[in-house]
Amino acid sequence: MRIAITTAFALLLGSAAQADLASYELDPEHTAVYFTVDHVGYAKTLGIFTKLSGTFAYNDESKQLSDVDVSIDAASIESFHKGRDKHVRSKDFLSVKAHPAITFTSTGGDVAGAANGTTVTGDLTIRGKTQTVTLNVTLNKMASYPFGHKREVLGLSMNTEINRSEFGMNYAVKNGLVGDKVIIQIETEAMKKQ
Repeated sequence: MRIAITTAFALLLGSAAQADLASYELDPEHTAVYFTVDHVGYAKTLGIFTKLSGTFAYNDESKQLSDVDVSIDAASIESFHKGRDKHVRSKDFLSVKAHPAITFTSTGGDVAGAANGTTVTGDLTIRGKTQTVTLNVTLNKMASYPFGHKREVLGLSMNTEINRSEFGMNYAVKNGLVGDKVIIQIETEAMKKQ
């Protein structure tokens, strides 16, 4: 009898925890994934990806992000210079013909924390090579959207750093013409799924 009651209680708690998880989808019109990389030591070059999609789950009580799944169209890179964009899409960098998508999928390393101190760890895949990456996450705001769709929206700012050589992009690393370290920033308004 005691085992049955304990089991039922555990199942009830599990259901409640699941109920606290809400699913969100990135609003492509209000999401920006951009990066900066050093150019010959003079200044940093900016690049932005214009096509992407993604989903995640969020528990407002624990402030935990999980089940993050994002896909970026690698060919959608925009660096505000046609010649440079063509080069970045080539085999020297993103090799978009062979590897059309950049993906990030969270792993079991999701860490619950305060609203402005959460990190999410996952697998970042670029050019078919996967590395473990940790995103620093700041929750900016969670509220019903004031116009349009009126859905609940979660506003997030995220950032991380990678070495592009770890993903097979070795072009101009040794001679220092293009930096190895890439600083990535993500700004998103994610809409609660209905």
